[in-house]
Amino acid sequence: MSERPAPLVVTALFGRQDQAWFNALRRAHYPPERNVLDAHLTLFHQLPPSVAEELKHRLSVETRGVRAPRAKVMGLMSLGGGVAYRIDAPELVAIREGLVDAFTGLLTPQDAGRWRPHVTIQNKVRPVLAKAVLAALARDFTAREGEIAGLASWHYRGGPWEMHSRHMFA
Repeated sequence: MSERPAPLVVTALFGRQDQAWFNALRRAHYPPERNVLDAHLTLFHQLPPSVAEELKHRLSVETRGVRAPRAKVMGLMSLGGGVAYRIDAPELVAIREGLVDAFTGLLTPQDAGRWRPHVTIQNKVRPVLAKAVLAALARDFTAREGEIAGLASWHYRGGPWEMHSRHMFA
């Protein structure tokens, strides 16, 4: 494991069944050569490595003894060259807003801006293919409850992410 400083990514962790469902969709629709990660719900794309220990502490505080936030898969969204599932999770939004406040001034414009919780199951494809997948998935879509099991932070070093910390809800 490399120890050079790397930006940190923060994600919500799904329960087993939801993770398996999203991963299967991702395997079916994501270009295989680009599909190097499990399906994920990103809260922050790039926090500076200098906040690593504070981030670990804050994620622990947000999860330890805390009931898992409710989540619902609400629909599909077009990413232009891909497809994602929209996630509604008000308690997760509140956790993220607290972290935004804690790390104000250290966030990239993407992380400081409006958050649209989603799980990408297809990306970096021709828009015509993405549009066809979106239409096919939308035909059979039914909103469903989802389980947010925890929060995690990861080192991003260009390839698959390396675990930094993992924090499970009660």
